[in-house]
Amino acid sequence: MLGSMTVRAPRIVAFVTVVAAALAGCGTASDPSPPSGVDQLVIPTPSPDPDDFVAGVDNAWLPLPPGRTWIYQVVDARGVHRLTMTVADGPQVAGVDTTARVTTERGQTTTDWFAQDDQGNVWWFGRDGEWEAGTDGAEAGLAMPDRPRVGDGFRTAYLPGVVEDVVTVTAVDETVTVPAGSYDDLVATLETSEREPGARQRYWARGTGLVEEDGTGRVLRLATVSG
Repeated sequence: MLGSMTVRAPRIVAFVTVVAAALAGCGTASDPSPPSGVDQLVIPTPSPDPDDFVAGVDNAWLPLPPGRTWIYQVVDARGVHRLTMTVADGPQVAGVDTTARVTTERGQTTTDWFAQDDQGNVWWFGRDGEWEAGTDGAEAGLAMPDRPRVGDGFRTAYLPGVVEDVVTVTAVDETVTVPAGSYDDLVATLETSEREPGARQRYWARGTGLVEEDGTGRVLRLATVSG
């Protein structure tokens, strides 16, 4: 977590070892992330430059094209149910135009805002009703690098007073089979947080996005994707 750097700042943030000392922020701004292998990025970024961002999100591993719909089968302690994700226009956050990913599950809707920089990296700018970058000290974190590599680690956001999540890329050649079909050459990420026990293992397919998530008491698998 950083002072007043922009996305273009010539700073290298390399591999994050998941320990509490690496997670804690101090004061009203975040501490620099430990080494992550995500080159030339300041993560999170407290002062995003709108000129560093492009319209829309077409990252290979986290694509958010207009009209796309993902439907997932979710299995948890209460049984099996459906989760739906759609794409919508997002608001301007911290001066940056965003794309919204709207998630609906059991009648509850969650809207997250993302923006892609001119290098193809996707940043998480906030969640409607919970936090947004540039407000109350919150900072945008990295949601998905343009070219994930094994060992890459990064913070997904900075929220003052909250221990934020850390994501580490664990593989780039995984294979999974879900109701939507079989996918290979997947990027696998592991998300950990001191806010809850366990971790979330996620698998991302090129051109599709999230195909499976396992952890924290439930499993999510892609059933259909359209648009």
